[in-house]
Amino acid sequence: MAQNSWPSPDYNTRAVTDSEYEQMAARFSDDGIDGRPSDPAVVTAGAGLSVNVRAGVYGNVRGRAWYSGSTTVNLAIGANASGATRIDRVVLRLDRATWTVRAAVKAGTPGAGAPALSQTLGETGVYEVPVARVTVLAGAAAVSVTREELFIGTRIRPCTASTRNPNPVVGEFGVETDTGRVIMWDGAAWRVIYYDSGEIVLQVLATPTWSVSGESVIEVRNGIAVARFGAFKRVKSTLPSGEESRLPVVIPASCQPHSRWQYPTVYISGADAGRLTIYNRGDAKAGQIALTEHPTMEVGEFIVSTTTSWTV
Repeated sequence: MAQNSWPSPDYNTRAVTDSEYEQMAARFSDDGIDGRPSDPAVVTAGAGLSVNVRAGVYGNVRGRAWYSGSTTVNLAIGANASGATRIDRVVLRLDRATWTVRAAVKAGTPGAGAPALSQTLGETGVYEVPVARVTVLAGAAAVSVTREELFIGTRIRPCTASTRNPNPVVGEFGVETDTGRVIMWDGAAWRVIYYDSGEIVLQVLATPTWSVSGESVIEVRNGIAVARFGAFKRVKSTLPSGEESRLPVVIPASCQPHSRWQYPTVYISGADAGRLTIYNRGDAKAGQIALTEHPTMEVGEFIVSTTTSWTV
C-alpha cells in the first residue's frame, strides 16, 4: 500500500473518516477532564444506587471533545447482592461503534477491586478514561464515590524570565530561553525543575588582610548550589580567636542560600578546625562569607574548606 497523509487534496478529496480523524487528533490534547484537582468533583453520589455527573464539564478522549451538558447527568449503579464489596468505575468512553464519547459506568467484580480500563487502539472497540470509583457494599442501598479524574495537561511554553504566562494553570511548564531554566507552576508559585548554571567563578574582593590561592567556584543545578572555595591566606595582622572576619569573595544573588545561614567546616594551618558563615539571601550580609569560629590565626596561615552545598 502506498504512503498517504490527510487531510489532503490527493487523498479522498480531503474527506476524513472517523478513524482517520482519531489517528490525526489523538495527540492534539491529552485525554481526560478539562480542569484541575481543586475543581468540584465531576462525579458525586446520587440518590440511592446512582451517581451524578456534574453539569458544565468538558473533556477529551482520543481527540474527541465531550461535554456533560447543561444539567446534571444521573447514572444508575447496579445492585450488589454478592456478599462482597464491588468497585465500579465511572469513565469517559469513546465507543467506535458510534464514534461518540459518553460518561458511563463500568461495573467491577465483587471482591476483585476496580475493573481495568479498556483502551483499545484501532478502528473498533472502546477507549476509556477514568473519572471516579464507586464503592458498592454488599446489599447497599447507597454508594460512595472516590475521585479519579484524569486531567488534561498543558504544553511546555517557551518564554523568558520576564515574560512568563501571567495567568498559568496548575502543572504548566515553561522553558526560559534567557536562563535555560525549566519551570513549573504548582498553583502558588513557579518552581524550577531544571537549571544548570555551569561553573561560576566568584569575584575576589580587594582586602589588605586576606589573599586567595585558586579560584572559588559555584555551580547551581536544579536548585542546589555546590561551592568549592579557594585557599584563603592571612597576609596582614594576627586574627584573634573567634573574631569574625569577612573573606574576600562574594556569592552572586542567584546562588545565595534562599533561607538560613550556612555553616561549612574549614581546616586551618596547624591541624586546627574552624567554621564559616555564609549569609543567606535577604540578610543584611547576603552573599558574604565570614570566618566566624577559629583559633588565633597568625600571618601566613591558611584556611582550606571542603566542598559545600545548599538550596537556592
